[in-house]
Amino acid sequence: MGDGTGADTPSVAARDDLAGVVDLFEWLTREELSRALSELAYKQRSEVDDEAIAAAIDVAVAEYALVPAPPAALSEMGPGNTLEAVTEPADPTDGSDDDAIALAVGPAAFPSLPADAEDLPHILDVPDRDVDRETLSEAVLERLSADAVAAIEASDAERLERLADVTYDIEAWAPVDAGAVRERIVDELEG
Repeated sequence: MGDGTGADTPSVAARDDLAGVVDLFEWLTREELSRALSELAYKQRSEVDDEAIAAAIDVAVAEYALVPAPPAALSEMGPGNTLEAVTEPADPTDGSDDDAIALAVGPAAFPSLPADAEDLPHILDVPDRDVDRETLSEAVLERLSADAVAAIEASDAERLERLADVTYDIEAWAPVDAGAVRERIVDELEG
């Protein structure tokens, strides 16, 4: 997974467009998001580059514009026209198939819609969905803490600076306190 810092990585606008597509549906699996982006490319009469799509999704996840959502945070419209818990998407913590992992809009995103995206709900066969923000935000805070530890162990100052920014983003995005993670990052950067 890239860290989003290279010159050949997608722009912030591209990551926000990915978040905008996901936001249309509340959450999508990686495979569904890839399919949505392929549909957009087709509508815009441009070539579909599956590797570029996968790389853009990886960057959006690395930068917290999109976040892996645990199954406990997901629901979708069931046969009785009521939202029901979802069991299909993979748990991002158990090493499952990446394409089956559900993605939701993350704390570092400013979702925007790319051209023709408003047609996607009519093109993709995706039921109405919902995300439990409290469960999602707890999972994102756990991931942020683990990412900070990994960046500290790798002495990756650039990644730590980005994660420090995410600690502020997550507090604006959800009612969580990322102060302890931020403090650990700042101590490492200043030490």
